[in-house]
Amino acid sequence: MYKKYTLDNGLRVVTEHIPFVKSISIGVWFAAGSNNENINNNGISHFIEHMLFKGTETKTAKDIADIVDGVGGQINAFTGKECTCYYIKVLDSHFILAIDLLADMIFNSKLDTVEMDKERSVILEEINMYEDSPEDLVHDLLTQTIFKDNHIGMPILGTKETLANIDDRTLRNYLKDFYIPENAVISVAGNFHEETLLQTIEKNFSSWSSSGKINHINNEIEYNYEKVHRVKDVEQAHLCMAFKGVALDAKNLYPLLVVNNILGGSMSSRLFQSIREEKGLVYSIYSYPSIYKEGGLLTIYGGMNPQQIEEVAHLIKQELMDLKQNSLTKEELVKAKEQLKGNYILGLESTSSRMTSIGKSELLLGRIFSPKEVIDKIDKINMEEIRNVIDEVINLDQLAVATLSKQDQNEIISNIFK
Repeated sequence: MYKKYTLDNGLRVVTEHIPFVKSISIGVWFAAGSNNENINNNGISHFIEHMLFKGTETKTAKDIADIVDGVGGQINAFTGKECTCYYIKVLDSHFILAIDLLADMIFNSKLDTVEMDKERSVILEEINMYEDSPEDLVHDLLTQTIFKDNHIGMPILGTKETLANIDDRTLRNYLKDFYIPENAVISVAGNFHEETLLQTIEKNFSSWSSSGKINHINNEIEYNYEKVHRVKDVEQAHLCMAFKGVALDAKNLYPLLVVNNILGGSMSSRLFQSIREEKGLVYSIYSYPSIYKEGGLLTIYGGMNPQQIEEVAHLIKQELMDLKQNSLTKEELVKAKEQLKGNYILGLESTSSRMTSIGKSELLLGRIFSPKEVIDKIDKINMEEIRNVIDEVINLDQLAVATLSKQDQNEIISNIFK
């Protein structure tokens, strides 16, 4: 059962008590990601994520690691397009230690300039690592293409140029603007005593204050349908394409998830079975939805020998046209719904995934759907909704494509997807 509390300073706390486990996962979420950045400070959300692990007024970076390791816990963080999350998972007996540590990192990080320079170098190496991963690179190229005129299209890591612009004053100003209680959620899932948990959160977070004004940005997403290519000395050709998807609160979200499962979301999907298993033209091919607060994508990726890219692109187009003309079969609809429910329910067995689910939902939607509500939404999907979402999303006239290989493949792809 989910519960929600709001502190006097506007901080939201969402909890799920799971009495039959011995662990607890605690996350502090901020509505601050690359979507909140600009061309001058791109990468700052991710930079701050790194810096909060570099030491506080009373603890070094090693102290932070030793404290968590000393109780057999796990601590980490991640930055996305729309949010940043800092989280700890520990045995339920150590939840006070976990909350105290998260609060210390958020409120008392030193943001030392020497450590900043070290971490800037670490992030530059992270960017270089992405440059060495063509699959990641072509996805970034696609995102930056289809979201060309939107903040959400900016790379989460930033660029070598923008990282050079970020100093301690820039970091502190960003923290002042976005790391405020009204812009945050604490999510907790696991075994805990409710009163003691809330007292501990109050003790650590109730004095947190801000200007009382959230920096709202223009979240309306515009889509740019272009076909781009990047030449890089790699062995495979990498093909990535995207249609305009749906937003996080869209009524056709779950029908789209069903369509994605049948198209390319699993090993039994049409794309995988046709192009990989039957014809052996690729090692990797899949599709997936990206869901944001104000919009989304349906993306298809394939990696192949450069000589196969034309045939693979034709086969993908053929599968898309067949989906458009014939929709799904009743058997496929039943199978995909069971698949969705199974994946969702299995994910509920981890306190970490439950903490993530309720935290992100509260942060971006302002509400949490119970497992029963989610299962009901999936069960109620009908063939008319499937046809509607296919008609809305699968539009070959509105398609962004990115390719990456030794030879420029743009002309080939452009001719296929005219």
